[in-house]
Amino acid sequence: MAAPEFVTLQVEDGVGTIRLDRPKMNAIDEQLHREVRAAATEASERADVRAVVLYGGERVFAAGADIKAMSQLDGAGMREWGRELQDSFRAVARLPKPVIAAVTGYALGGGYELALCADFRVLGASAKIGQPEIQLGVIPGAGGTQRLARLVGPAKAKDLVFTGRHVGAEEALEIGLADAVVPDDEVYATAVAMARKFAAGPPLALAAAKRAIDEGLDGTLDDGLSLESRLFAELFDTEDQKTGMRSFLESGPGKATFSGR
Repeated sequence: MAAPEFVTLQVEDGVGTIRLDRPKMNAIDEQLHREVRAAATEASERADVRAVVLYGGERVFAAGADIKAMSQLDGAGMREWGRELQDSFRAVARLPKPVIAAVTGYALGGGYELALCADFRVLGASAKIGQPEIQLGVIPGAGGTQRLARLVGPAKAKDLVFTGRHVGAEEALEIGLADAVVPDDEVYATAVAMARKFAAGPPLALAAAKRAIDEGLDGTLDDGLSLESRLFAELFDTEDQKTGMRSFLESGPGKATFSGR
């Protein structure tokens, strides 16, 4: 694959920032979402990345899909395009590390669907989010009907999808679409600070916890409990478990330094 043009992965102190930079509004076209997929894959594989921040810059997260490109497609073409887009977003959602979306300005349509792939969302005070696809005669096609409903429940998801309305930061926080609202110029720093806290934790246990929660939601309670039990037991074959429990017994909680092995 050629060197990325619109998406970079920058790593510092255990935190990898997946940075979108496609002027002017980070519209999501085929090239951008494939570059997001590549960055997510690299972040998954790199041991020096222990947590990830998704960031679109100081002015905008991502204003949605590239409507001009999409408008030229028929159903067959959109099935292929949509499958590739979902694969790219799935790579972000399945990152085995904590992921925080740092949202400034607009995160609409595909932009908010990308933010939904994160574990947490930090919004700037003037941010606007939403799923406006209904206003174009279509529906969200990259997880907006599914991840949104799992996040806030079916009724709130239907309100947002049926109306296509924009939601301000404070309402987003109130109904669970955002996890924190901060001044616009503090969005990225806040997300990085959150990521650094996770980056200090045990990587294998964090990956297991994320998998247990995410995959458990898609099955029955009994299936989820079985998955949890298996992942819990597997961690007892790791160096981090030995380190964590020895540190607890010798020094009390919260003092361990984990190797990720």
